[in-house]
Amino acid sequence: MKMRLNLVRSNAVLPLVVTSLLGLSGASSGQDALSEPDLEWLGQQVFRNECRSRPACLTSWNAGEDFPSLGIGHFIWYRAGQQEIFEESFPHLLAFLKRRQVALPTWLQNSTDPDNPWLNRAAFNAAQQSEQMRELRAFLLTTAPLQAEFIVSRYNLTEDEIVSSFPPADRSKARQILQGLAAEHPPLGQYALIDYLHFKGSGLNPGERYHNMGWGLKQVVAEMLEAEVSLKQFVAAGTAVLDRRISNAPAERRESRWRAGWHNRLQSYLPPFN
Repeated sequence: MKMRLNLVRSNAVLPLVVTSLLGLSGASSGQDALSEPDLEWLGQQVFRNECRSRPACLTSWNAGEDFPSLGIGHFIWYRAGQQEIFEESFPHLLAFLKRRQVALPTWLQNSTDPDNPWLNRAAFNAAQQSEQMRELRAFLLTTAPLQAEFIVSRYNLTEDEIVSSFPPADRSKARQILQGLAAEHPPLGQYALIDYLHFKGSGLNPGERYHNMGWGLKQVVAEMLEAEVSLKQFVAAGTAVLDRRISNAPAERRESRWRAGWHNRLQSYLPPFN
């Protein structure tokens, strides 16, 4: 049976109320729902990890990258015709918000799949105080709870795909790993799964590879197939996967500059005194 991360709604923008883990699909879980403080903390972590909880960071274009990162989850947005190995997520967020009947800024309503209108980082940064950019930041701030819901919904949609991508002999263990982690030290286990999937992807896209080796949640689960199911092992496996990505990355990307930050993010999944 499958573990589901179920959403709790809130009208507050911050702190965000993101998820509660109510149990196994179609069955009683035998564990209590998460408390409201835990739920608030879980939402805050997503925003803190990507934006250090700063509204100004909702519209960012990181040095060394060829795309902006928007919203509480720093969703990637490409220009028209741009091809990259990383999954573009901002148009998917906009589609999700449309389905929830959220009114988008007028300049984003003209296309079912809008493209990033800024040609480069310099143009993007020069426009930070423009009316268009201020409108975008306000929109991203007021829709923060729905962005969090979108992040969680992506986990729910992806869990089965990750399990099914393993050879048949490993699928039961892969499911056991994901379910076991989700039940670890609430809300840390749920947060670890949600955040890592959002942070580094599912690992299912064959285009997201260096030397044919991925770095997503699937690859972390694969590292754990012979290990005990615990957050400590998840962090160790994630660290190994990300270090391998850095070693395999093209030299011009200089990904080693992100090693400390990535390691610190993984360490935030651990309970105190681990």
